[in-house]
Amino acid sequence: MRWWYYSQAPEGPQSMTADQITLFALLGVIFALLIWGRIRYDIVAFGALVVAVGVGVVDQNEAFAGFGHPAVIIIALVLVVSRGLVNSGAIEAVARHVVDASRSLFSHIAIMAGVGAALSTVMNNVGALALMMPLDVQAAAKAGRSPSLTLMPLSFATILGGLVTLIGTPPNIIIASFREQEFGEAFKMFDFAPVGIVAAVAGVAFVALIGWRLLPAERREQDSGAELFEVSDYIAEVRVKSGSKTIGKQVRELDDVVEEIGCVIVGLVRRGKRLPGQARRQIVRKGDIFVIQGAPQTIEELVGALDLEYVGGDKHRGIVGGGDTGLLEVVVQETSRINGRSALDVRLLYNHGVTLLGVSRQGRRFHDRVRQLKIRPGDILLLFGANDRLGEIAEWLGALPLAERGLQVIKRETAW
Repeated sequence: MRWWYYSQAPEGPQSMTADQITLFALLGVIFALLIWGRIRYDIVAFGALVVAVGVGVVDQNEAFAGFGHPAVIIIALVLVVSRGLVNSGAIEAVARHVVDASRSLFSHIAIMAGVGAALSTVMNNVGALALMMPLDVQAAAKAGRSPSLTLMPLSFATILGGLVTLIGTPPNIIIASFREQEFGEAFKMFDFAPVGIVAAVAGVAFVALIGWRLLPAERREQDSGAELFEVSDYIAEVRVKSGSKTIGKQVRELDDVVEEIGCVIVGLVRRGKRLPGQARRQIVRKGDIFVIQGAPQTIEELVGALDLEYVGGDKHRGIVGGGDTGLLEVVVQETSRINGRSALDVRLLYNHGVTLLGVSRQGRRFHDRVRQLKIRPGDILLLFGANDRLGEIAEWLGALPLAERGLQVIKRETAW
């Protein structure tokens, strides 16, 4: 009897198999890489799949089966539709009609969050947030309030709006596919609406009435209505006077001296007109006007080093109307081309004719030597260039445009 008792006793915990150990180790490496953030998440995921197939944890015949899953196809189609809505400008045109700087904070949050939640019901919530965020920042700036008060409620609203419909959020699509496999019938488009609408309305009401009040006081007071950058502090027009060291040289030959001091030549004017094409190859003459970007002290140093003089004795010309050049503020994403690189690395000025004038990082502004600064996700960049190029450059960089300044730089249309 004693022998039978011990033979029937529960066995201790069994050790994991080699495949299980390999799988958990691989998951640990994936999480570590995602937390590290230096490698794009899609590359991490695909690399993990390749490794899993290579070591035999995932069967080769099942490696790419997930790409044919209905959830993946539907999400891809939703992203295509979302991009079409964004590119058409139809949603933005409608959304701008509801942006009114005179509204109270409650009305601002309620309207922007409501529109964001509504968009999320028919498009990807990330796309809806990307579309609404510039409008929200612009409305906050016009109203003289901090965007910190309104961006977080907008983010929550786009998440809640996705709960209303089948295509609003990936979990809904996955659940519908699973139900179809198990019971032969999937959820329909608006089966989630009775619960989703209640959750979305309650959530939007909460963030509009109470949620923003839970933000730390110091965050609520940051950047309340102030421009991220004061461009007039570091854009100046300087004239080549008799005896200047620049006379007889190509503009591009001055790069070493200018960059060593911490400035950038962003334009050249001759006889009141900007020079067409690659003005950087032009020979500098007496009377030419350089448009210089840099901190006030570095501009002073450059003027002295090259024997230049301020135009009309006015050190900083400020921002004025007219011309074909302008400013654009963009937010750097994790997937942006410039993430982890500098403006020099991507040759922003030399290849694209657009100058990085300033960087704002978590409330701290960088004006000096910004072209050598390594850019991080969340940084706000101030770009200066031709109006018809700024939008293309923002898309090429993979950055989200914020509120356009609606201003032009330099009276004489000076940027090339």
